[in-house]
Amino acid sequence: MIQNDSIVALATPSGAGAIAIIRISGENAIAIGHSVFRSIKNKDLTQQKSHTLHLGHIIDGQKTLDEVLVSVFKGPNSYTGENTIEISCHGSTYIQQQIIQLLLRKGCRMADAGEFTLRAFLNGKLDLSQAEAVADLISSDNEASHQIAMQQMRGGFSNEIAKLREELLNFASLIELELDFAEEDVEFADRTQFHELLNRIEFVLKRLIDSFAVGNVIKNGIPVAIVGEPNVGKSTLLNALLNEERAIVSEIAGTTRDTIEDELVIGGIGFRFIDTAGIRETADVVESIGIKKTFEKIDQAQVVLYLADGRQLSVNEKLDNLLIEINKTQNLYPQKPILVIINKKDLLSKEMTEVIEAKLATNNQQPKTIYISAKERIGVDDLKNELLSFVNTGALRNNETIVTNTRHYDSLLKALDEIQKVKFGLESNLSSDLMALDIKEALYQFGMITGQVTNDELLGNIFANFCIGK
Repeated sequence: MIQNDSIVALATPSGAGAIAIIRISGENAIAIGHSVFRSIKNKDLTQQKSHTLHLGHIIDGQKTLDEVLVSVFKGPNSYTGENTIEISCHGSTYIQQQIIQLLLRKGCRMADAGEFTLRAFLNGKLDLSQAEAVADLISSDNEASHQIAMQQMRGGFSNEIAKLREELLNFASLIELELDFAEEDVEFADRTQFHELLNRIEFVLKRLIDSFAVGNVIKNGIPVAIVGEPNVGKSTLLNALLNEERAIVSEIAGTTRDTIEDELVIGGIGFRFIDTAGIRETADVVESIGIKKTFEKIDQAQVVLYLADGRQLSVNEKLDNLLIEINKTQNLYPQKPILVIINKKDLLSKEMTEVIEAKLATNNQQPKTIYISAKERIGVDDLKNELLSFVNTGALRNNETIVTNTRHYDSLLKALDEIQKVKFGLESNLSSDLMALDIKEALYQFGMITGQVTNDELLGNIFANFCIGK
């Protein structure tokens, strides 16, 4: 897949802006840049040092297209590892297109999606997991996802995997050596040390695999379902959390008949709030479809907010029904955190609050309860803080490696399976040749993560998801 031709693309978002950056990379990139550039000091770009800036004009024949600033990066000390030119021009879409078309006529071709980063990988500037982190960094929209992407791009995950692979490879070499002297029945690999290594690798793999549960939701946003009976204030709560009138609010029960979703960043963590149709028995076909969707969204959510109208709970029957519904939800989704929200706190007397709390206290499985007024925005900040407590960000604070990539997660699972096979073989005194096969497969899975083992189809799938110009 290694190509030496020169590629060009717009490295900044398409459309008009103050400044646009056009990137060229390839063996002849600097020469092509020089052929269209006239320095105000008559500099020859091909003779300039790497990592220097030059002011001048882009010239098409006798026509001046724009005054620009050109950055020169000479390989291998560039992002791609190749000669690279970056042209900072004015952000007119006309100017952008005129310069790109000129460069195409001078011998460049349009870059494919992610081709600059692909070349960085192929030229050894990044390993594959770091290259994938570039795309995650570009798409990060909150502090947590940004922090994870930065940690991975700096090689934290790669270094951890590479260290495990190197240690395992050393033992694999000794096992292979034993096979060469099979007739002499000798052992070059210390079985006690090998067992300790397998235990350590197994521990690290399990930690990385477990981190995916946190990393995946942080990367994609933590889905939170707001559920409850009709007309208890679910849409009002969504509007209060987002601080805008996102959902229609009315006194008519069953107003929300479809799910409404929106995102909010709280404490650097992205949350996706889902306002659902009220749960009740109904003959309305459309509302029934909405209620069915509600249960689908509960199934997909990481956290469930069960909302109740505090005024309605003055009726003992309503309070009993609330306990029944809470327990039913907990039994259906035993692993999901559920938070009970008592709405319309501003309309509840002290006596009524005490009655509700006393009744809820009789429930053995009662989850934590928060009192709010969605309409008056009372208690909303307390709710946000409680949501943050559900997210295990300890690993983030400790700068531990967190896995967010499904491909990495799949390879880690397969590697763990192979390591456990090797461990079983070692404990069962299986022959070295059988263990060697499982060790090779574990090494293969480690290599798939960092890119030491690749194929064109894999690289095509990964870099096709990148934006053009990166």
